[in-house]
Amino acid sequence: MKAAIFEYARADSVAQACSLLAEYGADAKLIAGGQSLVPMMAMRLARPAWLIDVNRIAELKSSRRDGADWVTGAALRQADVERDGEAARAVPLIRQGLYWVGHVQTKNRGTVGGSLVQADPAAELPLVAQTLGARFVLRRTAGERTVSASEFFQAPMMTATEPDECLAEVRWPVWQGERIGSAFDELSIRHGDYAIVAACAQVEVDSAGRCVRAVLGIGGAAAVPVSVEAIARSLQGTQLEDAAIDAAVESIGQYLDPGSDVHATAEYRVHLARVLAARVLRQARANAAGGGRGSRA
Repeated sequence: MKAAIFEYARADSVAQACSLLAEYGADAKLIAGGQSLVPMMAMRLARPAWLIDVNRIAELKSSRRDGADWVTGAALRQADVERDGEAARAVPLIRQGLYWVGHVQTKNRGTVGGSLVQADPAAELPLVAQTLGARFVLRRTAGERTVSASEFFQAPMMTATEPDECLAEVRWPVWQGERIGSAFDELSIRHGDYAIVAACAQVEVDSAGRCVRAVLGIGGAAAVPVSVEAIARSLQGTQLEDAAIDAAVESIGQYLDPGSDVHATAEYRVHLARVLAARVLRQARANAAGGGRGSRA
């Protein structure tokens, strides 16, 4: 199939993009990389009357440190983020998650914001954003507002973005500390496919190896990515021993709501979540103990 007929406009500023969104409302879609939107249009799952191209807006391609946050513009290419050493040192989970995203060609065109507003519950960047508690800056002609990840992701392919709002930037918390480690892992049919289940974690340990804070997230096992805060809190004060990790993740199923499909049953997804959660916590522990920020898994 091919996309339904649509009109095209190119915005040269965020203000112009917001003005066009205000004019055309729910009949309009923003496009930058098109790696998520174009296939949906080709299958007639999305039928926007207007496409508003934001590729030429330099403001949406920024990447910078701002206080306690690392800020990425919504139209920043995923490949550019993956190659950015400074970003990887500040928020290693972004690069670790991007390793699993699609293929080289996908990341050369795909954008950070495009993946996030698509809100696929099995996608990597939404999982990282939910786990770390990222914040989303949404702009419209009347001003802007900031929405937390827990508010932003509402359902599969559905976010808190209003029809006249443009995602301008994402603010990723930067952890401060000497012994911080993170890890991301997933299981998919083939590398680059959407995950059947994905998991990521970030931990900080003190000089004695005790966990002083931790976050843990699971993707592909609920309608939105899940930050498993109760399990992460239960690990604080422990040495992150294998036994402590295994005991903590044993109950992970009660925080998830997976479905069954041709790839996996709900029960198998819970099993995968348990296995992957333990794996990323162990790897994050090892990375923190080594004084490094993290590795791919």
